[in-house]
Amino acid sequence: MNILLINADQLRHDSVGYRKLRPVKTPNLDALASESVVFESAFTPLPVCSPARQALLCGRRPDLIGAQWNYDFMPTPELNPAICWPKELNEKGYNTGYIGRFHVSPTKTPTDFGYTDHIYLSEYRSMIAQKYPDAKYTGGWLGCESPIPVEESESHWMADRASEMIKRYSQSGKPWHLWVDFEIPHLPCRPSYPYSRMYDPKDIKPWDGWGDTFKNKPYIHKQQTMSWDTDALTWDDFAPMVARYFGWITQLDDALGRIIKALKNSGQYEDTVIFFTSDHGDMCASHSMLDKHYVLYDDIIRVPLLMRVPGVSPRTTDAFVMNCIDIPKSIRKYANLPEDSAYQGKALPETTEEDELCDKDVLVTSNGQQFGLYTTRALRTRTHKYVWNLTDVDEFYDLENDPGEKNNLIGKEELKEMISSYRRRLFERLKETGDRFVRSEWIQRQLLEDRIYLPESISY
Repeated sequence: MNILLINADQLRHDSVGYRKLRPVKTPNLDALASESVVFESAFTPLPVCSPARQALLCGRRPDLIGAQWNYDFMPTPELNPAICWPKELNEKGYNTGYIGRFHVSPTKTPTDFGYTDHIYLSEYRSMIAQKYPDAKYTGGWLGCESPIPVEESESHWMADRASEMIKRYSQSGKPWHLWVDFEIPHLPCRPSYPYSRMYDPKDIKPWDGWGDTFKNKPYIHKQQTMSWDTDALTWDDFAPMVARYFGWITQLDDALGRIIKALKNSGQYEDTVIFFTSDHGDMCASHSMLDKHYVLYDDIIRVPLLMRVPGVSPRTTDAFVMNCIDIPKSIRKYANLPEDSAYQGKALPETTEEDELCDKDVLVTSNGQQFGLYTTRALRTRTHKYVWNLTDVDEFYDLENDPGEKNNLIGKEELKEMISSYRRRLFERLKETGDRFVRSEWIQRQLLEDRIYLPESISY
């Protein structure tokens, strides 16, 4: 079975057409979703670029392998290619290709990880620099319209290279695996015309998290808006950026359509498993923030995930899954690789019956970066989310009544027992996954005995 893995960088779970939650047009993704298992409750294990990709390569939680933040921010342990599934596919006789920025290692290349063919974005950027030497970008992190025509945009160049590789692989007579790792819609948002003007900012409604006062919140939340200089921006200031974000997603969708068309033209569409996902989401003005880091809101920890398997009936499921941990287990399954107990995930469920084998809660971690390290761990269930901030006030959200996570209920006396139960469950999850922060008795007291300081300033 061939395996096509497509990853979008910083794509929100609610900003794809098939979810019908936002006015984003993604006809090609919608068509793929109609033939796929659609996971509406998929989460990333750690919402930062490199750690998520490293987990996706080896099927282990980022903290377990030392991938606490982007290695190009502060050095982290090198990921060992020997424990990664692409190398096994290569050894099994698969053609293997990687297209995009390899944001995995400071010294190793895709070749080290088992990819025979790889196409870097530097090749594209050198070409564009020569062809458009006077191209200028404005708007800072909020982005602008790209001066590069869409036919020569990075997304469409990548799609064309992927299409060529699929055609070549299909003629080889060997099974193949291709990973296409798009860098969009990661900020700054710079879609090309006409996608840059496809959405009217006036028609875009604020996210549920918009309008956060940060009352009873950890210090770093408000500080993040000040560090990014977004604390005084209004929704009217942000809306044009969100419109460009949507436009870039539709541009990405058009590029995806080219890849799917090439796969169908190759005659191997029905012999190929397709995964589509994102490393993490984007705050994209929710809580007046941009990017990610320091917070564990659903805006960034929840991700889109599609799995199309020939012969598996399409359906939509709300089962809790972790994309970067569970996709590797699924790839091993569909490529008939031997079982590896070191992989921490579970194969993504194909049927409703298999949904029952999924966890009833999810564990997501973060260690901060950019402006200072900041350790957080979150336990999310269907109804609530508890965030353990090891050096600041904790968070507890009622997701049913406060989907935007604006009201921190950590000091509510009537929720004391519930919060205690979430702390104990979080401890269990952290212990079973080998998290280093629950090894010491001093730290354990926080979760097992509620020995956590609650500032007197918290009020309701």
